[in-house]
Amino acid sequence: MISHLADTPARLDGLVNFRDTGGTPLATGGHTRAGILYRSDALANLTPAGREALETSPIGVVVDLRTPTERAASPNVLPHARPIRSVELPIRAGSMLDTLVELGEGPALTREQVLEATSSLPHPGELYVMMLESSAADFAEVARLVALPDGDDHPGILVHCTAGKDRTGVATALILDAVGAEREHVVADYATTERNLAGPWADAMFAAVTSHGIPITPALGTLMAKSPREAIERALAWVDAEFGGAAGYLASGGLASDDLAALRERLAGPTE
Repeated sequence: MISHLADTPARLDGLVNFRDTGGTPLATGGHTRAGILYRSDALANLTPAGREALETSPIGVVVDLRTPTERAASPNVLPHARPIRSVELPIRAGSMLDTLVELGEGPALTREQVLEATSSLPHPGELYVMMLESSAADFAEVARLVALPDGDDHPGILVHCTAGKDRTGVATALILDAVGAEREHVVADYATTERNLAGPWADAMFAAVTSHGIPITPALGTLMAKSPREAIERALAWVDAEFGGAAGYLASGGLASDDLAALRERLAGPTE
């Protein structure tokens, strides 16, 4: 049985949206275990101190949900002294960089057309449903990686995309919901991201976009840096309606019943 790990890091220097999902209340009582499932923004900005903390952490696998375009633009920084396995599971929906690149590489648009395009972007809740419709196998693989670690020495799994908001938020919510976390706390964990991204991170992202002549419309600003509670609530409501919950959704993507049981054992402990 995996116990709470004393050396689980509270932060990784250079990251703004890193956290351990351990301690999430379960509907049946108790809490999810620490040192098992972590979430964050991309690891491109890890400082030397952050790399050292990652090196000595329980994390053995990093799951990168970014597209090749995103990874090439901001490669992850990983420790050299201890190997950490990197698994690439690109999910296109939710990649703001790919969306902006397509906008820039398409036929030349007038400012009015650019404004219209950035104003008509989907609300995060809509985006998440589209993501869920097309990425069940990817999300099931993330859950399988959490359920079946490489070894006992470093059993932690760190899941990230660019901001650690959309793809990471949906993946984390699905896993926590599947193991029986209280829905209110699953939603609260997702909503925490907005506070983490506010300030220098969001300002830098907005500046990078506007430097290419793309205006930050309310729709674009929300997709880049906001995590409204109703967005993940809509995603989970869709999963409930279509599959009876996250466990059923992950099963539709190929997560076997034995893997689901292992996932619950690792994160939530044995059932009575």
